[in-house]
Amino acid sequence: MFRYFPSGDRQRLVALLSAGFVMLGLVLAPLAMADDDDLKQKQKDVQKQLTQAHSDLDESSAALRTATIKLREVQAKLTAAEAKLVETRGQVSVAQAKDVAAQEALVQAEKDLATAQEELRQGEAAVAIKSEQVSDQFAAVYEKGDPRLTTMSALLNATDPEDMTRSIAASEAILDSESIALAELEAARILLGVKEEKVAAEKERVQVVREEAAANLARMEQLEAQAVKEEAAVASLVSEASAAQSAAQKIRDQDAAQLKQLEAEEAKIKAMLKKRAEEARRKAEAAKKKQGSTPPRSGGFLSYPVSGRVTSSYGYRVHPIYGYYSLHDGTDFGAGCGQPLYAAADGTVAQKYYSSVWGNRLIIDHGYQRGTGLATIYNHATRYTVSPGARVKRGQVIGYVGTTGWSTGCHLHFTVMANGSPVNPMGWL
Repeated sequence: MFRYFPSGDRQRLVALLSAGFVMLGLVLAPLAMADDDDLKQKQKDVQKQLTQAHSDLDESSAALRTATIKLREVQAKLTAAEAKLVETRGQVSVAQAKDVAAQEALVQAEKDLATAQEELRQGEAAVAIKSEQVSDQFAAVYEKGDPRLTTMSALLNATDPEDMTRSIAASEAILDSESIALAELEAARILLGVKEEKVAAEKERVQVVREEAAANLARMEQLEAQAVKEEAAVASLVSEASAAQSAAQKIRDQDAAQLKQLEAEEAKIKAMLKKRAEEARRKAEAAKKKQGSTPPRSGGFLSYPVSGRVTSSYGYRVHPIYGYYSLHDGTDFGAGCGQPLYAAADGTVAQKYYSSVWGNRLIIDHGYQRGTGLATIYNHATRYTVSPGARVKRGQVIGYVGTTGWSTGCHLHFTVMANGSPVNPMGWL
């Protein structure tokens, strides 16, 4: 398959080749930082693009197709590697932030533990003092005897009610003092138990914080090592992409030289067909005068040249490789290699030759038809069964579908020339 280049485009071909190469470099845009699911999806998208690459590269040499596909593969790997590196660096940053927070939490937890331990020591000292005070108080009291027996003796020896009242009050005061001392000791012991539980809880919290900090540190070190490997992989892919890009550019330049040669070849063919069309017109006018009415419509004059569906239509479009706007000067029919090709109408074989771009090529002159000097061109065939000068009939097998020249798959590129210029074949079929 090949696109016809208008004269204005031909003058800008070299500059546009360079611009097209830049466009190719932008085919796979860098992926933003994403989670694993996003990365997997984008990698699938990249693989889908690579699967479709062959159809996009149909209009270039086999060497350029190979080099371009290699470049795209390397770019895809580089894009994915860069995205993974960005993700890993992000994870490292998160781990580093967690490490700082964990260290701060550990310092605070250790401070809280130290505070709790100090409070426990103070509590233990308070309980010890209170226990000693209670022991001394009880010892002093009971050295004088049981307060209840003392009270009973005082009551028996009392001489008047006032002595009796004073004895009872003194005894009750002693008993109340003992009860208060015991209650204070019990309260101190309860408070000490609370402080012991707090110390135990703080110790457990410090242990948990230490374990979390250690685990995060190990994860951070692992991520940092992974990032180093990924950075090396990215650097290697950058070098590989640069080499692939240089190789593709070299082949592009070679293709551009072939295209320039083809332009001269196409110009000769156009001139030849235009001359034949003019001669056919003069012969037709000499044989029969024109009626002066509008020539009938061309549609339906030509038979289909092959059994297959249209895979690419005639018309202007952006070249999938070089990036410039050009004419796809025929209709592509998808068909299997070896399928027969048929003469679209009666005519004479004008030329048969091999082109590095078109592959095996055949041109049939159909003479002056419906007011037009008409010719058809068949491209990319495996071989043809007719030779220049031979007369062919409509529907006659003239060759077999192939994929020679700049072609990525078996198909027929069918061109219709009207008065030496390409026109839409569908207007004649």
